[in-house]
Amino acid sequence: MKTIVMKFGGSLVASPQGMRRVADLVMRSKQEGYEVVAVVSALGQGTDLLLRAAQEAVAHDAKKMDVAVHELKLIHSSVIEQTTVGSGEKRALNHATGLALEELKRTLIGVSALGELSPRSKDLILSFGERLSAPILAAEIRERGVSALSLTGGEAGIVTDSSFGEAALDSAATTRAVRKSLLPRLAAGQVPVVGGFIARSKEGEVTTLGRGGSDYTATLLGAALKADEVWIWTDVDGILSADPRIVKGSSPVMHLSYPEAEELAFFGAKNMHPLALGPARTNHVPVRIKNGFRPDFPGTLINDQMMRSEGIIKAVAVVRNVGLLTVAGETLQGRPGMAAKVFSALAAAGVNILMISQSVSEANIGMIVKRGHLRTSERALRHELKKEGIAVTLESDSRVAVVAAVGAGMRGEKGVAAKVFGTVAAAGINVRMIAQGSSEMNISFVVDEGDADEAVRALHRHAVRPGARKSRA
Repeated sequence: MKTIVMKFGGSLVASPQGMRRVADLVMRSKQEGYEVVAVVSALGQGTDLLLRAAQEAVAHDAKKMDVAVHELKLIHSSVIEQTTVGSGEKRALNHATGLALEELKRTLIGVSALGELSPRSKDLILSFGERLSAPILAAEIRERGVSALSLTGGEAGIVTDSSFGEAALDSAATTRAVRKSLLPRLAAGQVPVVGGFIARSKEGEVTTLGRGGSDYTATLLGAALKADEVWIWTDVDGILSADPRIVKGSSPVMHLSYPEAEELAFFGAKNMHPLALGPARTNHVPVRIKNGFRPDFPGTLINDQMMRSEGIIKAVAVVRNVGLLTVAGETLQGRPGMAAKVFSALAAAGVNILMISQSVSEANIGMIVKRGHLRTSERALRHELKKEGIAVTLESDSRVAVVAAVGAGMRGEKGVAAKVFGTVAAAGINVRMIAQGSSEMNISFVVDEGDADEAVRALHRHAVRPGARKSRA
């Protein structure tokens, strides 16, 4: 029997109608003969409300904290009231919700007393979103005649270290624990409904996998169970060839390899968490991005195959909220370890470098960092290079964006860079900085922020064909 892990995002379960639709999708696959594990996110704005409650607790504003908790109660009570389950099940769900919210309030009161939101407390508070949503979906599935049980990610077997906030996975322990927890339930015909995002440390404490971690939960479970596929259910038809807010003619990309999808996930492609593809890729588990409102549409399939599209590029993405930092000067030339000094200074300041370009003359190094880290980066570099007695010029620009062209069709293809930059130049756009990975599947370049949308549109018009033909790149 084939096994599918299905992940449902918050937008799909935000309403009573959405919760019923999700339960119907699970039932449909069960009727088709699949074993199903369902992974569910917090309802709608649940996680944001939990964050708000935590912040009000730190600020010692009990009234606003109570308002946030009350809003959580109203959201969940409304969904429960409009489920298709019987009155007894509704009473049980409301009772369980009340108990969970009382536990949440005790945790928030503790945070308020300390006046500090530690990463450990934050993880515990944020876990309530999925702890509240999973039981509702499990009840809806049971109402359709299939046994279902709600579990947290930790109860399902996901084990991490104690790095609260974005815990690191213990892969071996997770595989053992997931198989022990879920395989007997699947064999008995049950649907485990797992709250995404949540895990547990080896010491049994609640941890989280970071925002967007429900995707990661799904692929971790899929990898451990050797599932036939992982389906990420969203509200669009798959990964699109461009942001539809920029390009009206953007279309679903029907196939991506794992490396292509990872590139697009890093550049903010909707509906895929950057970490999520790791377990799937390592264990060769295909991932499919599907639309919960159009379940018959095949969506985007992500697997091991490397296919060329009809055009040289499959998708174009843009990253905003970044800044360009340039270090220049003759004193950089011929001095071993200069790049290492620059990168080490930024690392020590807690700055992550998103993109790097260095001229062969070694006279300048260009770096892209998050816009909020630009000033910190400048201060750290001035301090470090002054300490080393190195005279350089530092320039920064916060009004830039990164455009990325992604596709297996670029590998080994002559004239790709000319096609990309010729298209951009023809649109009257100046390129400030260029970087291409050794995989040859991504050309990234920096433009003025005001030119980013037009650069995306120009590349999409002249170089993107979303369909894929079955030929290896």
